Amino acid sequence: MTKYKIGEARTWALESLRGCAGCIQPTFTDALDELNEQAIRFDVQREKEIGMAGLLIVSECGTTPSEFEEFTRIVVDEAGDDLVTILQVSEPTLDDSVAAAVMGSEVGVDLLMPSYPLYFNPASLDDVYEFTKRIGDTSGLGLIIFALDQWNFGRLHPAGFPISLLERMVEDIPQVVAIKNEVGGPGVGGIAAVFERFKGRVIVTDPLEFNAPAWIANYGMSFMGTSNYEWLGSTVPTMLKLLSKPDTWDAGMELYWRMAPARRAHAAVCTPLVANSGLVPRMHWKYQGWLNGFNGGPIRQPHMRISAAQMGTLRNAAIASGLDVTSDDDSLFYTGRNPR
Repeated sequence: MTKYKIGEARTWALESLRGCAGCIQPTFTDALDELNEQAIRFDVQREKEIGMAGLLIVSECGTTPSEFEEFTRIVVDEAGDDLVTILQVSEPTLDDSVAAAVMGSEVGVDLLMPSYPLYFNPASLDDVYEFTKRIGDTSGLGLIIFALDQWNFGRLHPAGFPISLLERMVEDIPQVVAIKNEVGGPGVGGIAAVFERFKGRVIVTDPLEFNAPAWIANYGMSFMGTSNYEWLGSTVPTMLKLLSKPDTWDAGMELYWRMAPARRAHAAVCTPLVANSGLVPRMHWKYQGWLNGFNGGPIRQPHMRISAAQMGTLRNAAIASGLDVTSDDDSLFYTGRNPR
């Protein structure tokens, strides 16, 4: 059940949206013919164990619309009052996106994070605004605006997602509660500009954990997400807490530097896959989570294949960072911890 009354999403978020939100992907049976409910519930419980405050319900793993609704219902039920549930609205068309948003409101998710379809080719920033507003108006749920340049809006403005567009959304779409802020790369100038303009008006978060010390220290960032923080176990929620207090800042930075081997391996293996394809390497993410106690197991194609060499790089770096990495053979990743 949604954690606020309709019309009060932004107030609730400013008062209550704290901590880290990871990502939960569906797991299928070995035959890939239906969802593996036991594995999904196992992963939700693991999110709680490592200290997550919320999670993104990922829609890009081959679920049909009916399966995605079933997946969402399972996650919302298992999350209960302990986790904020955020539905990824990443669908082929606007009508499909609206349908997913309505489904989310009926099932009881807390927030929506819209994506923009592959064939959404807006002629102007007005079109981006109207797309986003329709989802907010239809569902009534709070929206996290995913502001980055991979939507191919850079042809409309150099920032990819300019301050003027965000300003209009924040001013005119009351359902907007947060900005997932990856504006204007390379560099962090665009990200800083978004913090400057919107801090205190809506939640502003940079999901990239390696930037966290800067934004916590200078803008009091208290919510991080959504991202695959599962690859670092409980590190990111712990680091956020430590860096948020002056008397534990040094301990937070010690933990930050301890993760350097894992961070470099992630940058070497996963970052180029995103940069070169514009897609999220979900199978790699699922393997990284499996190393840290999550279920692993099958997701549906199409996805980028993870190689044995990439597995070795990610595993060895996680061990070097002191993470509690499973000793199970990598072959067990493919069936997962709760096979069916």
